[in-house]
Amino acid sequence: MTVVGAMVYTDDDLVTIVEDGDSEGRKTFTGVELISAFDQYNASIMYGFTKDTNIVVQPSSERDSDGDLAKNPNVSFEGMQSISFNGYIGQKDYKTLDAINPILTNAIEYGWFTFASQPLFELLLWLHGIFGNWGWAIIALTFIIRIILYPLTYKGMVSMQKIKELAPKLKEIKEKHSKDPQRMNAATMDMYKKHGANPLGGCLPMLLQIPVFFAIYRVLLNAPELQGAPWMLWVTDLSRMDPYYVLPILMGASMYLQQRMTPNNFTDPLQEKIFKYLPVIFTFFFVTFPSGLVLYWFVNNLFSIAQQFIVNQQFANAKDAKATLENTNEK
Repeated sequence: MTVVGAMVYTDDDLVTIVEDGDSEGRKTFTGVELISAFDQYNASIMYGFTKDTNIVVQPSSERDSDGDLAKNPNVSFEGMQSISFNGYIGQKDYKTLDAINPILTNAIEYGWFTFASQPLFELLLWLHGIFGNWGWAIIALTFIIRIILYPLTYKGMVSMQKIKELAPKLKEIKEKHSKDPQRMNAATMDMYKKHGANPLGGCLPMLLQIPVFFAIYRVLLNAPELQGAPWMLWVTDLSRMDPYYVLPILMGASMYLQQRMTPNNFTDPLQEKIFKYLPVIFTFFFVTFPSGLVLYWFVNNLFSIAQQFIVNQQFANAKDAKATLENTNEK
């Protein structure tokens, strides 16, 4: 997921990135604000060109181990008898780049998720200024994201609970119209509409969290500020995997607990079986992920568990109140 290559940033806020191995042909740019050759944490940047300076990106003459052209981008500018520009070589530290020239912060790229990663990093940076610890800043960021998504996640959880309660009636509809799929679907949708249940309601919160997850993944993977940044106890570097696998195991256990608390309406046994093994699969995936990312997902699961508990309790209380009312009326 880390990108190595060259970048050209122009005055129309257009970023052109050519990754190593993907350089094809010759490209010329004008109105360039900065050019950069970069890897995961470091960059060689040149900036301060005149608007009419021609910047050229073309494949270098380097060859790989097989003797073929490596197709790595070579960034250069057309020299003139008199020319001046500025340069920076070092880590892509946001505060350092911003202090030199705010335009240089555009050299920090997050790929396709830059639109979400950049504001998330700036918020994370602000939270770090408050807590003085990147781990607690990540936890605070998770809390803020959950607060923003709360109305949607709450609505999705309520919808899933309603579908769970409707399961016996839906089963009756399926048995009654088993030979007429069209009438069965129509009756099912009417049942959903009547009780305000949305079969896709539980998917929306997860779909919204996917871009946030990848955006934070890119932030934690590319931010040099997190190199060697400790949280507490055994977590001494949030940019690296947990050396003792504690956070991935806790993340998997919390995911399992959340799964047990969340109602489901699987009709396919294979789907249900795959769903049960997801915590195990995710635990193995997260073993090699940066500790900061695993910490985010673990805390996110804890918030989901708390929210699911509240929703489950509300439905249980409503069910008990309804039963009490019915018993009173019978007496």
